[in-house]
Amino acid sequence: MKNARGAVIYVGKAAVLRNRLRSYFGSPAGLDRKTRRMVSELADYEYIVTDTEAEALILENTLIKRHRPYFNVRLKDDKTYPYLKVDLAEEFPRVYITRGVHQDGARYFGPFASAGSVRQSMDLVKKLFPYRSCTKKITGTDPRPCLEYYINRCVGPCAGLASREEYADVVQHVILFLEGNTELVTGQLRGKMAEAADQLEFERAAALRDQVAAIQKFEEERTVKVDSPRMTDLDVIALAMAANETWVEIFFVRRGKLIGRDHFFMDGPQDDEPGEVIAQFVQQFYATALEVPPTILVQHDPPDGFLRQRRNGAVRIMRPQRGENRKLMQVVAENAAEGLAQHRVKWLNRSDAIQGALAELEEELSLPALPRRMECYDISHIQGSNLVGSMVVFDSGKPLSRDYRRFKIKAVEGVDDYASMKEMLTRRFKRLVSAWGVIPDLVIIDGGKGHLSAAQEVMLHLGLQHIPLCSLAKENEELFVPHTPESIVLPRDSQALYLMQRIRDEAHRFAISFHRNLRSKGSLKSPIDMVTGIGPKRKRMLLRRFGSLQGIREASIEDIATVPGLTRSLAVRLKQTI
Repeated sequence: MKNARGAVIYVGKAAVLRNRLRSYFGSPAGLDRKTRRMVSELADYEYIVTDTEAEALILENTLIKRHRPYFNVRLKDDKTYPYLKVDLAEEFPRVYITRGVHQDGARYFGPFASAGSVRQSMDLVKKLFPYRSCTKKITGTDPRPCLEYYINRCVGPCAGLASREEYADVVQHVILFLEGNTELVTGQLRGKMAEAADQLEFERAAALRDQVAAIQKFEEERTVKVDSPRMTDLDVIALAMAANETWVEIFFVRRGKLIGRDHFFMDGPQDDEPGEVIAQFVQQFYATALEVPPTILVQHDPPDGFLRQRRNGAVRIMRPQRGENRKLMQVVAENAAEGLAQHRVKWLNRSDAIQGALAELEEELSLPALPRRMECYDISHIQGSNLVGSMVVFDSGKPLSRDYRRFKIKAVEGVDDYASMKEMLTRRFKRLVSAWGVIPDLVIIDGGKGHLSAAQEVMLHLGLQHIPLCSLAKENEELFVPHTPESIVLPRDSQALYLMQRIRDEAHRFAISFHRNLRSKGSLKSPIDMVTGIGPKRKRMLLRRFGSLQGIREASIEDIATVPGLTRSLAVRLKQTI
């Protein structure tokens, strides 16, 4: 699909083209927000006929990479991803990084998300297995080996210290390890260790013993929480979504053990459902993956026809509901959420990004100065119970946790976010200078126009209308400012929007944590606590005398009144309450 300028805005596939196009031009009420926006920009389209669905999927993936259409979800920076290559065509094979996969008899492992992750894997393999890392021609006639031989990082074929067959065993162990078959590797190494000991080659036996111990240690670390006799070969995929990017976490489990993990960023419209993002990731990732396991666990079910043809066999895609698979999915989902949070924290530590975001906010919101100190307010409740508010503070784009505040809403009954916001802001700003000693450069309200109006009313009443004010509505990530009816929509890749979302999410997290604490305390309260005049000391004396709450219920008013510190009127109120 193309817009009026001829730019490709969407690439899709269809078994029946007529039906697919018809679905875009029905009643707008039946279309999601993303599709309505896309259709509004559509000016022309073209189509390509393929012989099979697999060909259509491969072509779709290729065109998405080439044109990077705005309305397609896609792997961020979807360049050619790196692989580990074991070049078996060489007499003494090396292990190195490559970005191309060819039918040349070599073994490839990957793809990896970045050069950093592939180098990390290669460093690990190099520590565990003594293959050569040099590029020189191996003749076996060098007068002495390099330093790697003396630190047990190479078997020294260059100096004739290892035959071609012995070196081939090392390379075979590397391949087995990368495939996840560590039991076979350690078994073979133990056999060689025993053989070396029998031949009184104790130094060689000790080196093999250390190698086995290192592999076992690594195996113990990577089998935490995922080892299960029912697990064979599977991939586990979960995601964490923000407004303008998505972190996809993938765990690779082979023979019941976690042999690796990686993460990818997905870029695309913020209106996409999680299931669609998962489906696009599965399609694009496995288009270049060297292996498709028989089982893939996902949070949402994507179509699996493409995978079936890629694997030349059945692929079972599951959204686990219970048991070990469900626990494993929760682990991967937690890693995805933590990864996205850490990514945002790293972004906030980049001073150039922060300065750019602050300058952009100053321009877009027409602020009188750079918003160094920003305060964000949020309300949390469940069906009107335990109404709480939170205030978080960011100074120069970074959280200032010592200035965070929590507010327990006292004067509002039922569900009334606007009244709750008014109470919180009034308590915060009525003693602005005397109690707080600092004036914010920007006040951010978590909500839409209604929340902004409530906040504006408080500021006008307190004579603080000079303090810049805005609200951020989560549904469409729109900004609202006073005296401007239209919303301000920042670009999806805007650094200012990124910072605003981070502040809003932190306020929400802080409010939710306070709300949960109050609910937890409330669930532990006794009916005795509801009686005015009975504190912790009298409560202990009552329970010591009657043993339990049921014992107090069964006691007479006269018996209760004999407890030290209690009067008859208190005893009557207690019996009426419990």
